[in-house]
Amino acid sequence: MQRLSSDRESADRRERVPAADARGFALEEFLPYRLSVAANRISRLFARRYSEAFGISIAEWRVMAVLGRFGTLSPGGITERTEMDKVKVSRAAARLAAAGLLSSEADAADGRARRFGLTPRGVRLHAAIVPIARAMEAELAAGMPPADWEALRRLLGAIAGHAGELEAKHEGPQPDMRGPTCAGCDAGAQAPR
Repeated sequence: MQRLSSDRESADRRERVPAADARGFALEEFLPYRLSVAANRISRLFARRYSEAFGISIAEWRVMAVLGRFGTLSPGGITERTEMDKVKVSRAAARLAAAGLLSSEADAADGRARRFGLTPRGVRLHAAIVPIARAMEAELAAGMPPADWEALRRLLGAIAGHAGELEAKHEGPQPDMRGPTCAGCDAGAQAPR
């Protein structure tokens, strides 16, 4: 009975006092958070310009961009090249098709599968957006010395590649992080947000 009481007291203490290494955690210094904030700010900037000038979203532009580069692709090919989830690709493709910017045809190798491509109107819109996208990228680059910009591009490639390797290494069942606590955390610890 003494052991059970001691275990309960230990668990109660963990709920009240965060782990020593977690006390000084500063979200604003956490690299994944900083990357997310920067990406969100840049996406909002681009989204506003694309929406105002062309009436398309970032997701729609990404679909157009990969089709403009690679020609026809399956939905899975678009998903893989844009790093967007299947639902977002499907919705963007549907909106582009409804606007007459994207065509869909049966895959010659697999009649059940679809392949998407830009229509002539989509090709013209893509050609009109590319110079604006490049100019906006140049505006961002102007905020730092050229050597830093090139280093940033190189390092982003390295970190994305390494994250992909880690993701592949850790595929499989993941802890449930949906609730206020997670199965992979100590009792009472808050799930990461």
